[in-house]
Amino acid sequence: MKRLIDYSLLKWKSDPFRMPLILRGARQIGKTFAVRQLGATYNNFVEINFELIPRAGIIFDQDLYPARIIEQLSLLTNQPIIPGQTLLFLDEVQMVPAAITALRYFHELMPQLHVIAAGSLLDFAIAKHGIPVGRVECLYMYPLSFIEYLAAAGESLALAELLHKDVTLPMFDLLHDTLLQHVARYLALGGMPQAVQNWISTKTAFGSAKVHASILHVYRQDFDKYARLHQIKYVEQIFKQIPEQLGRKFKFSLVEGDYRKRELSPALDLLITAGIARKVLYACGQGIPVGLQVDVLDYKVIFLDTGLAQASMGLDLAAWFLQPDQEFINKGSLVEAFAGQEIATYSACDRQQDLYYWHKDSAPNQAEIDYLIQIDRHIIPVEVKSGDGRTLKSIQYFLSTHPHSPYGIRFSTNNYSVHNNIHSYPLYAIVKVMMQVNPLLQAAVENLLA
Repeated sequence: MKRLIDYSLLKWKSDPFRMPLILRGARQIGKTFAVRQLGATYNNFVEINFELIPRAGIIFDQDLYPARIIEQLSLLTNQPIIPGQTLLFLDEVQMVPAAITALRYFHELMPQLHVIAAGSLLDFAIAKHGIPVGRVECLYMYPLSFIEYLAAAGESLALAELLHKDVTLPMFDLLHDTLLQHVARYLALGGMPQAVQNWISTKTAFGSAKVHASILHVYRQDFDKYARLHQIKYVEQIFKQIPEQLGRKFKFSLVEGDYRKRELSPALDLLITAGIARKVLYACGQGIPVGLQVDVLDYKVIFLDTGLAQASMGLDLAAWFLQPDQEFINKGSLVEAFAGQEIATYSACDRQQDLYYWHKDSAPNQAEIDYLIQIDRHIIPVEVKSGDGRTLKSIQYFLSTHPHSPYGIRFSTNNYSVHNNIHSYPLYAIVKVMMQVNPLLQAAVENLLA
């Protein structure tokens, strides 16, 4: 299964100024698979899983000299570790904090050795113990994006047509309808690799639903690994509440039970650190960068993945396959969350991408913009419409009050069009907009097609 991250990993491999790499992201999104794919391009690939091989962790207790460490790891695995020829992969590295610290000395004392570290819940270890700043690189990984789903599903011709499409002209009707059907399937299946692979293999949603249930169970089992005993009930409540509040300002007061914000807010932070949730922060949109003026107490929250969000709420996925047009209309908040996932995934992967929205609550001109993105030196308002999206009062109001925003973007089930200062894109074409935001995305996409 090809991934957009493959391009960045290959770019890292060939960089003469490369530093040890930390691959970050939530559990079960395909980090280990991506590193193994990269490992196949080396003469030697040595994988050390500290969970499977606890003895490997002891090697880092004595000292952090790279020469001794790789000598003993080589003896432990009975594999050669040759600087310049071997990719050393330290998986589940959060279990051995000293191994994270050792990355500094791999960079300083053995820079020719290619080293990647990854792990489940790694960000908690980083938050507690830190990372060697200036001595390591980080890449962030997410579930499959829509175009990665298309590539995995074997829709290479449709994907190529989408990616090379002139956005000033409509997509021809047959392909437009076909791609919207794929968006509907993606909204049902989500982007967790195992769920997508199950669908590709069986063409039934039942198997993917079982995968979703299994992953949610694993995520719940993880609560006691990063939450204190008294916090677990709060984490569980927030975990259930996030899918319920998609598309609106997140309010702790809507959580059922006798809970207080000071109890629930840290629980949300834990889920965000785990990669399960993501905030969409309020920004005023009056200056660049887009996150220059934000209100950290005003935010929406989206789930890691649309398929998992629906599974968490116990929703039936069949309607997305049987009546997609109606589902687009009925599940507007989920479609909005899908757009947020796409924007985050297509952003630069060498940093954690924040998401932003805007609203005006006071009468008479109440308005809300789903997302704000920065293209060149302009803040561009983005509205996501679950149907054809004919009403655009909010975006017009935003443009009238933000003179430095030259146009707005609408994502909907409509075809490509431009009317006055509104640029309309189909829901399947979020990647086309993000190519204007992230200059490296085009090359990553071409690598996906290769």
